[in-house]
Amino acid sequence: MEEKNLRELVAEKVGKKEGSAMRDESGTIKYVIHAKIEANGVVERPDVVGAIFGQTEGLLGEDLDLRELLKTGRIGRINVNITSSQGKSTGTISIPSSLDRIETAIIGAALETIERVGPCEAKITVERIEDVRGVKRKFVIDRARQILEQFGETATESQELTEKVRESIRAEEISEYKGLPAGPGVQDSDAIVIVEGRADVLNLLRAGIRNAVAVEGTNIPDAVVELCKGKTVTAFFDHDRGGELILKELLQRADIDFVARPPPGRSVEDLTRKEIIKALREKVPVEQALLEQRIRVEPERTRDNTIEALERNLEALRGTLKAVLLNDQMMPVLEVPVSGLRDAIASGENIKAVVFDGVITQELADLAASKEVKYIAGMRSRVQFPPKNIQILTPEDIKFRHRH
Repeated sequence: MEEKNLRELVAEKVGKKEGSAMRDESGTIKYVIHAKIEANGVVERPDVVGAIFGQTEGLLGEDLDLRELLKTGRIGRINVNITSSQGKSTGTISIPSSLDRIETAIIGAALETIERVGPCEAKITVERIEDVRGVKRKFVIDRARQILEQFGETATESQELTEKVRESIRAEEISEYKGLPAGPGVQDSDAIVIVEGRADVLNLLRAGIRNAVAVEGTNIPDAVVELCKGKTVTAFFDHDRGGELILKELLQRADIDFVARPPPGRSVEDLTRKEIIKALREKVPVEQALLEQRIRVEPERTRDNTIEALERNLEALRGTLKAVLLNDQMMPVLEVPVSGLRDAIASGENIKAVVFDGVITQELADLAASKEVKYIAGMRSRVQFPPKNIQILTPEDIKFRHRH
C-alpha cells in the first residue's frame, strides 16, 4: 500500500501542468527527446517516471538535475506511453526541452543509463531529438509566401524573403569541431576553409559555405593540423598583421594548398556573399602566394636571360635526379647527383645559382643563402620562410614571372 501511494504521488507531481513551478511548454520548447523503452516485466507510467528521476539523480550535477530543470521549466512534462503484453512492456518516452542542443543531448544520453524500472530489467534508447523550431521555421516560410501571394507581391520579393529566412537558419547552424567554431560540413567535406574567428565562420555560413573552421588566434590547435590531413585546404585570413602571423604559423604546422584573401582594407567577417565567393574563386596556390609576398618585399626584378637560363636547366634535369651549380654567367660549373647536393653547395665557391631535380627544403635554402647563392630552382618547394638574399623558384614560379 505504501509503495502504491508513493508511485501515485510521483505521477501526480510530474503530471501536474499548472502551478508556480511549471511554464506553458508551447512557448519555451526548443527540442523534444524521443526515446523507446523495453522492460522484461509489467511496468506502468509512474514506474518509468520514477526510474528516470531516481536513477539520473546526481549523475549530471546540479545544473542538469532533472528535478531542478522541471521546477524551472527548462524541461517540460515527461510523457510516457507504455503497454504490456505477455509479461513484457514496451512504449515511448518524450521529454520537451528548452535547453540548448548539447545540454538536451546530454539529458538524452542520461536516459540510456537507466537499467531497471521498478523490479524489472529495462532498456531505454533515444531514437531522435526533434528540433521544434525547425517545424516553426518551415511554417513561417510557407505562410510568408502565402501572405505575399495574397497581397500580390512579385515572385522576386517572395524569393528575397525566403532567402533571408534561409540565411537566418544558416546562422544558427554554426557548430563546433573539437571545441573550435566550425560549419556543420567541416568534418565530412573533402575541402575545408580555415579562417581566423567565430565571426568569420558565421559569415561564411550566411554565404552558404558550411565547411569552414576557425583557429581562433595564432596558437594553431592540433585539431586543425589533424583535420588538414587528406583534405584540400584553403587559408582565408585578413590582410592585417594578425592574419599574416596566423598564416605563417599555419604554414609551419599544416599542409595548405591555397590562400584566399579579402579585398584590401576589408575583413572576412564583413564581406558580402558575393565578395566571399569571388575571393574564394580567386584563391591562389600557396607557392604563388609566397612568391607574390616576396616580390612585394623585394621589388627588384630578375633579368629575363637569367630566368630563361634557370628554366632551361630545370627542364633538362627533369627526371634525372641530378643537380647543376651555375656561375655568374649562368654557365654550369659542376654537376652532381641530388644526394650529393648539400656537400657540393657547402664546398662550392662563387656559385650564383643551384638547379636540381628535387624538392627545395628549408634546410637547403638556408645553406645556399649562407653561401651567397642568389637563386635556387627545383621541381617543388617546401620553404616556409625564404631567406631574404635568395630567390626560390619552381616551374610554377617561373611561369608566373613570365606572365608578369
